[in-house]
Amino acid sequence: MTKLRSDITRDGISRTPHRAFMRAMGLDDEAIAKPMIGVVSMKGEQTPCNMTHGFQVEAAKQGIAEAGGTPREFTTISMSDGIGMNHEGMKFSLVSRELIADSIEAVVHGLAYDGLIGFGGCDKTLPGVMMGMLRCNVPAVFIYGGSALPGRFAGRDVTILDSYEAVGAVMTGGMDEATLARLERSCLPTIGACAGQFTANTMAMVSEALGLSIPNVSMIPGVYVERANHARRAGGIVMEALARGGPRPRDIVRARRSKTPVPSSPRPAARPTRRFTYQRSRTRPVSGSISAMWMPYPGAHR
Repeated sequence: MTKLRSDITRDGISRTPHRAFMRAMGLDDEAIAKPMIGVVSMKGEQTPCNMTHGFQVEAAKQGIAEAGGTPREFTTISMSDGIGMNHEGMKFSLVSRELIADSIEAVVHGLAYDGLIGFGGCDKTLPGVMMGMLRCNVPAVFIYGGSALPGRFAGRDVTILDSYEAVGAVMTGGMDEATLARLERSCLPTIGACAGQFTANTMAMVSEALGLSIPNVSMIPGVYVERANHARRAGGIVMEALARGGPRPRDIVRARRSKTPVPSSPRPAARPTRRFTYQRSRTRPVSGSISAMWMPYPGAHR
């Protein structure tokens, strides 16, 4: 049987206390013996961007369990670039990316998880999760939580962007405050990330281009139930990658192609894994990418 990272937390009489902790969380012998797959999100009430994570996390956990793994849910922080804007809170936005990556690395390595599914929502959470995936380099899939739906105001679609522009209009006399107040109550009718080509949606497309995510999942609004199907299948993808010995995030995103450094504390070298070629393709998924595992084509895994 293939040796798992998580075996170090459960094998032998010296791990009796470790297994006792696991049993306290409701795991039986069968669950303890399976691969441990982390599922990280920012679900909470800091920002609407991450409030879509709950049902998707549950679906991902179901997919992991169906594929023979034991899901281990945990959360990390999120800073809202919306509520934190235009005051001292903005100073904490960029640094939150590093905190997210650090926290994921700490949990995955500290608890010796075998794989990871990571959800992102608000701006810095997406690169933060992907950086954490690259640092840990265990089989992993990234999933964007999805954007909010546009609202309707004065006979047209509006988004949060319209509220910023409307503030300027009021300041220059082009709109009255009563109209602004009505727009404020109409421009963001659902939870989800900002419905515009800002950081969140841009990084979501980047995650697909890099091969770390499931094709086309980023285009589905955050409140659509179809997202649960993708999250559930992500569990199967991670378990398949684990069984095959790859691909891992660094196999997909080569260091020479990454513009953002991925610092990591020194640790013993991992066992050699099969290397995969990353290249852009508009006609078919890249061999070894999450896209290829999601939509295999003839000869993709030769």
